[in-house]
Amino acid sequence: MLQRRISIKNEGIKQYEGDAEEICKSIVNDCWNNVFFQVSSGHFSLFYMRDFSMCVEALIKLGYKKEVLKTLHYALVVYSRDKHTSTTISQDHKGFNVFSYAPDTLAFLLYSLRIADAKDLIEIYKPFLEAEIDYFYDIIIDKETGLIRSDKVFSSIKDNSKRRSSCYDNCCAAVISREASNLKLHNPLKQYNYEELIKQTFWTGEYFKDTKETNYVCGDANTFPYWFKLFIDKKMIKSSIKKIRENNLDKPFPLKYTSFIPKNFMFPLSLLANNYEGNTIWVHLGLCYIDVVAKVDKKLTKYYLEQYNKRIEAHKNFLELYDEHGKVYKTLFYHSDEGMLWASKWLVLVK
Repeated sequence: MLQRRISIKNEGIKQYEGDAEEICKSIVNDCWNNVFFQVSSGHFSLFYMRDFSMCVEALIKLGYKKEVLKTLHYALVVYSRDKHTSTTISQDHKGFNVFSYAPDTLAFLLYSLRIADAKDLIEIYKPFLEAEIDYFYDIIIDKETGLIRSDKVFSSIKDNSKRRSSCYDNCCAAVISREASNLKLHNPLKQYNYEELIKQTFWTGEYFKDTKETNYVCGDANTFPYWFKLFIDKKMIKSSIKKIRENNLDKPFPLKYTSFIPKNFMFPLSLLANNYEGNTIWVHLGLCYIDVVAKVDKKLTKYYLEQYNKRIEAHKNFLELYDEHGKVYKTLFYHSDEGMLWASKWLVLVK
């Protein structure tokens, strides 16, 4: 990353030709390396289950089903060899967690297998998948409550944040339970009613809280309960959008995790990339949020996509991250990544 920071300072980011649609199509093609879909054509030129899975439905709609299935096969080969799932697979095909075991890895894997209708892979890797579901249940779940354990910190969508039993992570437990049943896999989580548990624990009547102990409005907590289709009540969706907008999490464009900079970040990154996951604007989170907005407000969806369009064409690229004011995120040691696979989601949303 530091090497790329120096390179970008000297040479700038890659410039793609054409309008926003042409730029995004070129980026998606560049992210396919003939083995798997990379997170980006920049410094995240490796495999992340979370980032790939967010794009699976869009990639299939764009005609990449064969490549999606190859990517899932690749991940399962590595995971089964390593005997566990992991957030990330390196360029030399080794799985590792950033920065610890993450509840969403298995959730997104099972979700993607269903969305891709990967029946052969599910059958072949059924013993491994069931062992991973049991492993998740054994080490992650508080058996008394059914919720994610709050006595330990696990990695998450905000992988540098020390959150305990967040709304997002509990949504992932709900997804694992649902998809295990959908895929006819052994499911020790089926004893819990996750929709009811999540609503009782995190829903205030207006929005979902980040954690049981907090009360602020958080971007991921008010996106993924709906993005995962755990909750489909349009009144709830509209209420969460209203709170997001009241707290300016979508300003100048979507979406920020919080309106402030939390103080629970891991030490090294807070020095090298200050406010990396604070009140910065994350594009993958923003696109998932726009997926949700599109269910209830077409006008607002169009406005958000136009904000993205302006930035894609201004930078001639699809960037990872912006600061709280909408400028490209960069520090002395880090520069926003480029050529993000997430461009696939934008392509489908604008259609």
